[in-house]
Amino acid sequence: MDRLKLWMKASRFRVLPVMVIPVFLGGLGAYAWNGTFHPLLFLITLLGSAAAHLFSNMINDLWDFRSGVDVAAKETAAAISTNSGFLANGTMSERAFAFVTWLFFFLALGSGVAVSLASGWWALLFGGLGGLIAYFYVAPPLKFGYRGKGYSEIAILLSFGILPVMGTYYVQVEQFGYRPLLLSLPVGLLTTLVLFNHHFLHWQADRQAGKRTLVVVWGPRKSLVFSRMLAILAYVSLIACVLFQALPWYALIALITIVPLFKVYGSLGPENDSRAYLPLMGASLQASVRCGGITGLALLVHGLIQ
Repeated sequence: MDRLKLWMKASRFRVLPVMVIPVFLGGLGAYAWNGTFHPLLFLITLLGSAAAHLFSNMINDLWDFRSGVDVAAKETAAAISTNSGFLANGTMSERAFAFVTWLFFFLALGSGVAVSLASGWWALLFGGLGGLIAYFYVAPPLKFGYRGKGYSEIAILLSFGILPVMGTYYVQVEQFGYRPLLLSLPVGLLTTLVLFNHHFLHWQADRQAGKRTLVVVWGPRKSLVFSRMLAILAYVSLIACVLFQALPWYALIALITIVPLFKVYGSLGPENDSRAYLPLMGASLQASVRCGGITGLALLVHGLIQ
């Protein structure tokens, strides 16, 4: 049990809901709109998506350690490290860490092959694209997460919104549509917000290590303005989902999840100590999970009463 807990911490298992929720939304969309649900295909999709997310977390830590970003975060007094710390602290060897990282990759790959055999090659294409994004986010030669041009934000929107929602929907019904695309936007944008806000915690260390996130490029003042705009856009997309009948009207209850988030924004000044952004990080994650949970429940109710 101690070893299991160790690896759960190393893979940052606790943030798995940001991947699980969009998969559930894709499956619930297929049920609510088409009356279709294949439990076994859904479970394999869920397993593969979860493994892909854990691979993404660990490959990110692995390459951040190799590039020196994690060590810089540890040595920078003003920074709050958001990686697992197992490599930077010497808790486990790089070789063991890499072995488990690629174990998750092959589990995700096997799941993708299994669902593609049942539903068509599009499923494997969606999974493969997600895998490439996860790897080259921090791995050379692309390292687009270091470039500071918004590439990483687009990658998160794809990986935690559009790809899992539309991919799961396709596996269930073997077709595409505008509704799963719309449905992917609120949860995808809120998860993008979570990943964007976590850069506030260690932007000085990122700058020192040459990792050019948008917070490094713009500075915290402009980045905080963008963070608010991103949050508003996420909830505007929720309203659009209702207007275009991707969600029932009572899914608008999820709008209340914006309130705690903007209370935190109201407590922040133009310039803040790194620790002042910790409540923003927590509120962003809560908004993503709660909004996704409420919209998922709304889809389930819609499917049951039709």
